Amino acid sequence: QVQLVESGGGTVQPGESLELSCEARGFTVSQNIMSWYRQRPGKEREMVATIYAFGQITNYADSVKGRFAISRDEHLNTVYLQMSSLKPEDTAVYLCNAREITTRADYWGQGTQVTVSS
Repeated sequence: QVQLVESGGGTVQPGESLELSCEARGFTVSQNIMSWYRQRPGKEREMVATIYAFGQITNYADSVKGRFAISRDEHLNTVYLQMSSLKPEDTAVYLCNAREITTRADYWGQGTQVTVSS
C-alpha cells in the first residue's frame, strides 16, 4: 500500500522560507515521478514542481521558478520542496503526488497548509 506523508507546512511572513517533506512508503521515489501540487482558495489544483525518475530533471510552474526547488533523498525515500521568497499568493494546501512510470497510477498525500501572511 502506497502512503505519502507530508510535513513542514505552517505560517510564515512574506519573504521567508519554508521546506516541505514528503516521505513515501511502499513506493520508491527515485524510480518514479514525484511532484508537488497546490490548491489555492477558489483556484484549480496546479502543478508546482516535478522531479523525474532516475535523474535530476525537474520542471516548475512559471510562478515559482527561481524561488522553489524540488529534490529527493533516495536513502530516506523522501521528496522535498524548498520554498524561498514566499509571497501571499503562495498560500495554499500543498499536496505530494507520486506517479508510477510503469502503470501511470497516481497517489496523493493528505496535503499540508502553507500560509504566507504579514
